[in-house]
Amino acid sequence: MKKTQLTQEGHDNLKKEYEELVKVKKPYAVERLHKARSMGDLSENSEYTAAKEELAFVDGRILEIEEILKDVEIISNQANGNHIELGTSVTVEVNGKKELFQIVGEFEADPMSQKLSHTSPIGQALLGKKQGEWVTVEVPAGKIKYKIVEIK
Repeated sequence: MKKTQLTQEGHDNLKKEYEELVKVKKPYAVERLHKARSMGDLSENSEYTAAKEELAFVDGRILEIEEILKDVEIISNQANGNHIELGTSVTVEVNGKKELFQIVGEFEADPMSQKLSHTSPIGQALLGKKQGEWVTVEVPAGKIKYKIVEIK
């Protein structure tokens, strides 16, 4: 089985989510289901159906996080700014604008937060590169050229 690669920040966030699910959301969902069940006829009770679905979702997410945490690999940036690897933050310049990306494992990827998977086209193109290098990335809209400005 392949380990799930997470940065320390991603691991900490997942543990926080797990704690909230177990200590807050699950007890709330159980209580909501209990109240809805006491309202009578379950076949006509939309609150009961919604509460049951919410509890199933919470339980499913708890199990998913438990599986991830069972076989996780914490990645840390060992490159000391020399080259780009998993866990690296990199500032690139594209069309005169600077952008900051963090290269992360697939599970943690969130392009809207500038967290790029190491398996994404941009992530793959940046891996192993050094400051000052140019990288051309093939994207659906064409080719984009990035200049690597800074590596942290």
